[in-house]
Amino acid sequence: MATAPSEPRPVFGRLDKAGRLISADPELEALQRQAGSSLGQKLALPQVAAVAQLARKLRIPVARPAIAASVDVDIDLWVRATPEGDDVALSLEGWTERPRAGARLASLLGGTTEADSAASHNEWAADEELRVISLSTELAEHLGVDLAEVGGQPLTRALRLEENEAGEMPLISALAARRAFTGQRARSRTDESRVLILNGEVVTATDGSFAGFRGTAELESAEAPAFGESSSSAAFDHALDEVLRSPLDRIIESAEWIVGRADGPLRSDYASYGNDIAAAARHLLSVVRSMSEDPTRGHRAIDLAALAAEAVVMLESSAEEREVLIEPETIDALPATGQEPAVIQILVNLIGNAVRHSPNGATVHLAFARTAGTASVTVSDQGPGIEPGDQQRIFERFERADANQEGTGLGLAISRRLARSMGGDVTLDSAPGAGARFTLTLPSP
Repeated sequence: MATAPSEPRPVFGRLDKAGRLISADPELEALQRQAGSSLGQKLALPQVAAVAQLARKLRIPVARPAIAASVDVDIDLWVRATPEGDDVALSLEGWTERPRAGARLASLLGGTTEADSAASHNEWAADEELRVISLSTELAEHLGVDLAEVGGQPLTRALRLEENEAGEMPLISALAARRAFTGQRARSRTDESRVLILNGEVVTATDGSFAGFRGTAELESAEAPAFGESSSSAAFDHALDEVLRSPLDRIIESAEWIVGRADGPLRSDYASYGNDIAAAARHLLSVVRSMSEDPTRGHRAIDLAALAAEAVVMLESSAEEREVLIEPETIDALPATGQEPAVIQILVNLIGNAVRHSPNGATVHLAFARTAGTASVTVSDQGPGIEPGDQQRIFERFERADANQEGTGLGLAISRRLARSMGGDVTLDSAPGAGARFTLTLPSP
């Protein structure tokens, strides 16, 4: 078996542009040989290789947990991969041996049980932002994804997570609480008849911080309602409620602290900013609370054009910082039916997204329209546009068109859910390189 370092020190190695291990400390070279390879050949430790591949793809240093397998034990590692020209430098830290979880290299030598084989064939690992670190070959084939392409991408690019009977997503709840989970139901995005049950345990970094999940996937038959058919899907689940309410409460508390000048004298304009922050946060909190209530309550006649103007005022400062102009079409009034706080929140989300994705000096246009029975506002930007394959996915919770974009990935999901609760919808028209046009449509009296 590979021997652990005699003292707590990193184990170093280097991969060339083809992923070959061209230099290695003795401990890493021993693992490579036990995996059936050798120095100068492709790195035969899949999870370590996946971290290196991610660093090469992103062209930045990447640190992730990984497991390496020797003949007799599994080895928990913290892998640091740093691109250096065409090579990737590896540093393996926190070398910790434990009994092997399932047959890996031992399966090549015989003595593997059927249960061990099934467990090792359906393994996965993801980092703290649910980006894929590794998938077993069998699991990738079942999902219909390419291992080389899925590495570093959000797990939800390969899987569509589903709520359970309580309206919760165990994986998302576990992510918020930094704990293990079981029973997360999911469907392959390439073939929705392929259903999985995910289980995962927490992985920690060398400093003890949360670093993601690793776990297994159980295959299930698809004798279940398709995504979105569950009666609980319209409910705003408890985990999301907590995710949004807690930071909003803290924002309000901090803003009131500023207004009250609790830390001493403060310029009046800064105190005024605190008032604006607290007011905006209370508005968002009222929207969150409304999402757990009967969505048909409180509908009344509104002026969609006037509410759009309110949303523009709320976003003008952030647009100015990016040198983006928000240009609403001139219109006297546009009658519609809905809930004022919900409509403002939708428009803040849509216009805010447009501002964030627009280049400096661009213009975000707001155009209004009315038909028999409907009123609508279209928010158009001059950003990069959205790929056709992403145009439905971005309306799902915790999804973003660009995995590198900041945010929770909740804005569009909340916007569409609110619009549909009022009898309307949020739709998208976009093409790569041609910007995006999001349209909020509501019933009109």
